[in-house]
Amino acid sequence: QVQLVESGGGSVQAGGSLRLSCAVSGATGTLAWFRQAPGKEREGVAQHNYDGGTNYAASVQGRFTISRDNDNNALYLQMNNLKSEDTAMYYCAARPRFFKPVPPFAHFDSWGRGTQVTVSS
Repeated sequence: QVQLVESGGGSVQAGGSLRLSCAVSGATGTLAWFRQAPGKEREGVAQHNYDGGTNYAASVQGRFTISRDNDNNALYLQMNNLKSEDTAMYYCAARPRFFKPVPPFAHFDSWGRGTQVTVSS
């Protein structure tokens, strides 16, 4: 059974940084961070594939970095140069391994409860 627990959210001024953490249990496939702002659909932010590759949403490319620590069963999201539009609930997600190409941010079926990130301008 997959369990995902996020932490590290908070309030920060625009231009600041935050580091999100996700404690991962039972997941061996691809992991990712999603976010959902009020009134908006959930969107993929960053993905760490089980083979080590990464994918980023265009809106965060160059500002956010996803990393994975398999020894400590953790997933991280380093967020720099935060903007007000980054304000959202951030979720850690997992999907099983697939033996065929799968689009980024698709077919995730395990989710954490989320951690709130608020960026003030």
